[in-house]
Amino acid sequence: MSDVVPHAPLDPDDLIACPRCDALHHRHAIAESESATCARCHSLLITPRTRSFLHVVALAFAAMILMIAAIFFPFLTISARGLSHASSIFEVALAFSDGWLAPLSLAVLLAIVALPIARFAALIYTLWPLANGRRAWPHAALAFRFSEVLQPWSMAEIFIIGTAVALVKIGGLATISFGPAFWAFCALIIVTVLKNAFLSDWTIWEEIGRK
Repeated sequence: MSDVVPHAPLDPDDLIACPRCDALHHRHAIAESESATCARCHSLLITPRTRSFLHVVALAFAAMILMIAAIFFPFLTISARGLSHASSIFEVALAFSDGWLAPLSLAVLLAIVALPIARFAALIYTLWPLANGRRAWPHAALAFRFSEVLQPWSMAEIFIIGTAVALVKIGGLATISFGPAFWAFCALIIVTVLKNAFLSDWTIWEEIGRK
């Protein structure tokens, strides 16, 4: 009768889970130009992008500036029967701040403005020292986890889609012209897409743990 050799316990730090099918894989060091995919569903797991930290920080700064401009500049101008009115997102939110509609005003400001700005600020806090080759600042892991939690709730892009649908409905009733804030939101979507293209969660976690 042979002796049973117990399996060595697995170190969670040596494993990586697929974000789509939850399959566990052993982590291996890969080169900057390589990538790793899931063996089961072929989803992208690892794409080292250490050199892209500065790009993400710059794009996050640009997104914050565009977001602030999109809040206070005129968003739309509606003209009908010789009358015209221009309003910003901040003014629209304040229009619902009285009575029982006040929670709606708060939800609009949070989902469209506050949460995206908080996520950009958390990314800048996490990546600024890493982009300059220094150790991560205190609580950088918590800040980056916070930014990941906020990602599904940042709805600036959904707001633009909803606005486009509404414009189709009222386009035949009034003359609509776009203000600077509308174009700032469109630029914000492009900047956000570029930021997500440069962002690699795995690389950021590796650098936070290493430094």
